[in-house]
Amino acid sequence: MPNIRPAAVAGSFYPGNPEKLAKDIDTMLEDAERRYPPVYGEPMPKALIVPHAGYIYSGPIAAGGYLRLREGARSIKRVVLLGPVHRVPVLGMALPSASTFETPLGNVPVDVAAIKLLAGLSQVIISAPAHALEHSLEVQIPFLQRVLGEFSLVPLAVGDCRPDAVAEVLERLWGGPETIIVISSDLSHYLPYDTARRIDHDTVEALLGLHLLPSHEQACGATPVNGIIVAARSKGLIPKLIDLRNSGDTAGDRDRVVGYASIAFYEEVPHA
Repeated sequence: MPNIRPAAVAGSFYPGNPEKLAKDIDTMLEDAERRYPPVYGEPMPKALIVPHAGYIYSGPIAAGGYLRLREGARSIKRVVLLGPVHRVPVLGMALPSASTFETPLGNVPVDVAAIKLLAGLSQVIISAPAHALEHSLEVQIPFLQRVLGEFSLVPLAVGDCRPDAVAEVLERLWGGPETIIVISSDLSHYLPYDTARRIDHDTVEALLGLHLLPSHEQACGATPVNGIIVAARSKGLIPKLIDLRNSGDTAGDRDRVVGYASIAFYEEVPHA
C-alpha cells in the first residue's frame, strides 16, 4: 500500500470538489491566456516562481506561469517543487516520508529515483510533519495536474538553508527537458495597496536582475527563491516576468494586501 500524504487544504485554499476544482483552474488558465497570451514557438521555461495563497487571491497570477508549460507538457515527466515551511520549522530542506501526494484530482507519485540523487547531502532530511499541513507545495499540485497530466514529484519543504545549499540540490535534480522546477512564494504581506505595489515592483526588478533577496519580508519563499537565483546565474537562465499583482487586484480589499508574481526562467532567450 502506498504511503499517501492526503490533501490538507482542499476545501479552504482551493475547492475540494474535483469537478469544481478542475473547472476553476481551467477558467483561470483561459483568463491568463487572454491577459498574457503565450507567443507561438516560445521556448519552455526551465523554472517558474509562482504564488501559493488561496486560489481566489493568487490563482489568476499562478495560472499565467503554468500556462507557459502547456506547449511542452508532454515532455515534462518530473516536477521539482520547492516551497517555504509555514507550520513546522526545518533546518535545511525536507523530503516527505510519503510515496504519493493526494489532491481531489487524483494522486501524484513521489519520484523515488530522483530522490536517490540527493543521497549524502546534509541539507536534505526526511520529515513527514513538515509536509503534513504545508500549503505552499500542495496548492501547486492541482495546477500541475491540469496542465501536465501525469508526472512524478520531488517535493521539498524549505526551512533554514543557505541559497547555495538550495542550488546544490537543484543541480542534482536539474535533468533535461523532462524536468521542470517550480518555486512557490508570495511577495510582500499585509501592506497598503500602493506600498505593496512599490515594494513588489522593486523585488521583481531585483529577481529579474538575478539579485538575491535579503529579507523574507520581500517574499515568504525568499530561501528557495534565492536558490533558483543562484542556479540561474550558474546555468545562464534568463528570467521573464509573466504577471505581477496582489490580492487587492483579485479578491481582497486594498488596506492590507499580499503580493504575487509569476516569473519564468528560460534556457533560451524568450520572445518579447
